[in-house]
Amino acid sequence: MIMGSARRPALPRTVWMLGVTSLLMDSSSEIVHAVLPLLLVNAMGASVLLVGIIDGLAEATASITKIFSGALSDYWRNRKYIAAFGYALSACSKVIFPLAATPLMVFVGRFADRFGKGVRGAPRDALIADWVAPEHRGYAYGVRQALDNAGAVIGPLAAILLLQIYLGDVTPVLWWAFVPAILSVAVMLVGVREPVVIEPRVKRPFPLRLSELRQLGQPFWLAMGFLFVLLLPRFSEAFQILRAQDVGVDVAWAPMTLVVMNLVAVPLTPLAGIWSDRIGRNRVIALGFAMLILSHGAMALATGPILVWVGAGIWGLHLAFTQGIFSALVADYAPAHLRGTAFGVFNLAAGIAIFVGSAAMGLAWDQLGAGTAFMLAAVVNVAGLALFLLPRRPQAS
Repeated sequence: MIMGSARRPALPRTVWMLGVTSLLMDSSSEIVHAVLPLLLVNAMGASVLLVGIIDGLAEATASITKIFSGALSDYWRNRKYIAAFGYALSACSKVIFPLAATPLMVFVGRFADRFGKGVRGAPRDALIADWVAPEHRGYAYGVRQALDNAGAVIGPLAAILLLQIYLGDVTPVLWWAFVPAILSVAVMLVGVREPVVIEPRVKRPFPLRLSELRQLGQPFWLAMGFLFVLLLPRFSEAFQILRAQDVGVDVAWAPMTLVVMNLVAVPLTPLAGIWSDRIGRNRVIALGFAMLILSHGAMALATGPILVWVGAGIWGLHLAFTQGIFSALVADYAPAHLRGTAFGVFNLAAGIAIFVGSAAMGLAWDQLGAGTAFMLAAVVNVAGLALFLLPRRPQAS
């Protein structure tokens, strides 16, 4: 094993297979995500506030589910098949979207899809920590997240191409999302393995008990509080698509914001993970949220496509410097027997924050306009980052 070297370590096969699984499922999800806001607003007459609520509630559902699936993976000491079940749920949900005729049906599909995401997320992330040494976690999570982001490039590009082929009709585009979703389940079942457990199996109480949660420790809970505040202005990327349409981008090309965002994130995410292994997670996370402030500012000032694309690209920098780093940070704080639970707690906090942020963004957009809404998000982001950067006294022993 390479310890403390400048060379990048060889990652276990399971980490790569989890990355490929994420790539395929995210390709599927982003085909849906790229056209759904346009379907809701243009075809169904939904308000931007309703788009924010649907997306926020769906993400909150995923986050609430993660705390239970993570705890179950700790309790049963099996992460692979819980995660595979979550991928299968998300794959099955994809058939709902092309059949949806009302915003309620769209919400049902999003709920089922994000419920599956919630089931798989925490066990999958804990499985990576089970396979990878602590000094290389940032790199491992960065690689998985980069492959996930690659799927988020492929999905919107596929959506744009399919919209051209089907002359703007979103229904056949949504049917295509089912194909990569099924492939992701197959890769998960065939390519991913649980690590060999060396220590004896000890009967433990179910992790979602106060006595067990206390074992996560005060530093973990303090970090979760700061991350919650930081994530409040980190609302759904659906608002990028709507902002592009708002400044005059053709409907069929509005999903290009997601392509730009993830094209920036893909090559930089593993590098940011390596950087966090060397200089610390908090510095990289702070840089990531500084990028989000700049992104919100560009979106707020946009009067045409150029600043929207610039804002989307800077948002990609934000993703590169935060997504994989969050997972590595949680793994650093969590005891080995509570890793799944810790990822569940983090994702619950993140989901609540993003739900509140998405609903608030939708309300501000409807009442004050898109530019003002993005500027208010930037102000909240500045306040959260300032709080995160405040010096913190070490805990007394």
